[in-house]
Parts: sequence; structure tokens; C-alpha cells
Amino acid sequence: MTGRFEPRWIDSHCHIYDERTPGGANAALDAARQAGVEGFVVVGCDRASSLSAIAAANSHDDVVATVGLHPHDARHGVDSIRDLVDEANIVAIGEAGLDYHYDNSPRDEQRVAFEEQIAIANDRNLPLVIHTRDAWDDTFDVLDAVGVPAKTVFHCFTGGPAELERCLERGTYVSFSGIVTFPSAVDLQAAAIACPLDRMLVETDSPYLAPVPFRGKPNQPAHVATVGTAIADLRNESVLAVATATSANTRSVFGLT
Repeated sequence: MTGRFEPRWIDSHCHIYDERTPGGANAALDAARQAGVEGFVVVGCDRASSLSAIAAANSHDDVVATVGLHPHDARHGVDSIRDLVDEANIVAIGEAGLDYHYDNSPRDEQRVAFEEQIAIANDRNLPLVIHTRDAWDDTFDVLDAVGVPAKTVFHCFTGGPAELERCLERGTYVSFSGIVTFPSAVDLQAAAIACPLDRMLVETDSPYLAPVPFRGKPNQPAHVATVGTAIADLRNESVLAVATATSANTRSVFGLT
């Protein structure tokens, strides 16, 4: 069991309802708690997964949920999730954004869904969780046009120092995932070094993107400590400092107690 003065983490982005989660949601949460993780933001990507996130939040005091429509699912329209925004345990809108790598939904429909979810976040004064892949320019264009919510997180940040600067110029937070441990992720590692600690979050995006040395296996929230430790090593900072700062940032963004 983690001691009182050892690092305590919050996984700012996970999908524990996914059937690939090792041992299932309850087992994965228990394993994470034993590894020093004391909070979990479970993220919705469409109606079904948003409902699953809400159910997880209703079942666990240390879990909160988001409601969102992932760009892959933009073709379903934001009306498919709009009624879920008022559920009690909702702490953010998202993940929402643009994904031009797969184009699973037409780009014009992605853009409309992104715009509408930004508007909901602004109208309800809720944080926004962004997914962007191969679409940096359009993502910033849409944000600038609609208005950047006061608390906005670029989840699973994959850019380098230039993209980091564009995020910081807009007052957003940046969340780093297991990709930061990949040897090939040189630009991302440079961004992790450059990112101000008061703008940084850590996440697993589990069951995706397991960090080294777990790469190739289903990810789980317990591994957020591996992500944070890798960032601390890159920055030549203490693990406790990174854990303390990223947990405080996550609590501030999502209004956690």
C-alpha cells in the first residue's frame, strides 16, 4: 500500500468500461488504488460509453464522468448525447474534436460536432476535453471561432513544442499519456520537458497506449504512475513533485474534491 508521503496520482482520462480493460473495471480500479491512484476521470465517446462512464461514477466515490461525442462518432450528431449533460456526476464535455487520421466520420460532420460541444461547454461552464489527430490547424481554428472554454484539456497530447506553445497561448491544459515513454516520441518528450508543471495532466487513455514496459498489452489506470514517473525523469524533477502538481491540476480542472 502506498504510504502517506508517497506519490498520489489521478488518471485524468481512462475508459474503464471498455471490455479490454484487464480484469474488468472494478479489478482495474482496485489495482490502481493499490498503485497510488486516488481518482479517475472516465471519459465518454458516444451515448453508450457516456452512459457507462456515468454508471461508473455512480458506483465509485473516486470516479467522475464526462459526456462526449468522439470525432469518430460525429456522424451520430450531438443530439445523441445532449440529454446526458445534466447528469449529476458529469464534470466535463468530451472527448470532442477532430481526427483526420482515420476520418471515420466526414470532416464537415466532425467540425459541426466539435463546434456544438464547445458551445455546450461554454454555455454550461464545463471543462472541455479535446481529441485531435492530424488536425492541429483546424482544431485551433474551431476553438478560436467558437471560444475556448475556460478549462480546456488537450487529452493524449501528441504534438511537439510548437503545438504546445499554441495550446498554452490559449490557456489550455495538456495531458500526457503513455506515448511519452515511446523511444520514437522525441518531439513529444521535448514538449513534456517544456510544459509548465501548472498546465500538465497525466493519463492512461486505458485500455489504449500502454506505456513502456507494458507496451503491446491492454492499458489500465494503475499505469498512470509509469507515465508520470517517465515525465519526472525527463524533466529531472522528483516523482512526488510531478504527482502532486498533476493531481492538483486535475482536481482544479474538473472540480474534484
